[in-house]
Parts: sequence; structure tokens; C-alpha cells
Amino acid sequence: MQRREINAPDAPAPAGSYSQAVEISGATRTLYVSGQIPADTDGHVPDDLPSQCRLAWKNVEAQLRAAGMNFDHVVKITTILPDHASLGESRKARAEAMGARKPASTLIIGGLASPAWKIEIEVIACA
Repeated sequence: MQRREINAPDAPAPAGSYSQAVEISGATRTLYVSGQIPADTDGHVPDDLPSQCRLAWKNVEAQLRAAGMNFDHVVKITTILPDHASLGESRKARAEAMGARKPASTLIIGGLASPAWKIEIEVIACA
């Protein structure tokens, strides 16, 4: 699989640690990971935002691992937060999980299915 991160010179630069576009060629598998919520296997949801962010990323990692993939395979991330105030902590947890990787990314500020959730993360991965 070949991966090329694209940031067109005649469009705005990324506002964070992501690429405006990611081109994949030679991939044989594509994995669509549904929105991962901040709950553990027992359904427990931590109260605080930092723990929820880390747990949601841990759940993303578990889905990738189950498919024989890892964060290197992620080409697109969609993060859903209930409010803009959560952005800093979300970015911190993302940086811990993704490191220097810069997949394409979308951030949505909106309602989540449970009022207990402070984040939801979905990804697309290719191998």
C-alpha cells in the first residue's frame, strides 16, 4: 500500500495535526470503524473528559487490532464532540494515540447518542 498525504498549495493549510487529503494506492483491504464510544467492555463510562478521550482511542485501537491493523493504517478520522470546550483534551488524546501520523480528519461539534459521552471517534483504515 502506498500512502500520500496531500495539502494543496492553493487551498487553506490544515488547522491542526492532519492532512487535507490522503491518497491510497495498492490497498487490498479497507476497514470502516463505527463510532467508538468512551465505554469499557462492561459498559462503564468514566466521568471525566480525559479518561473518556483515552478510552475512545483505546476502543478504536481494539477494532483496528481485531482486523490485523494499527494506527499506521488509519487514513481518515471523524471526531464528534458535544462542545468546542472539549477540543483541547480531544487533541491531546489524539496526539497520544496517533503520534506524528496525519490522516485526513473531520471534527463535528454536535449531540451524541448518550448524554454521558463526551466524545465519539470513527476511522477508516486501509491495508
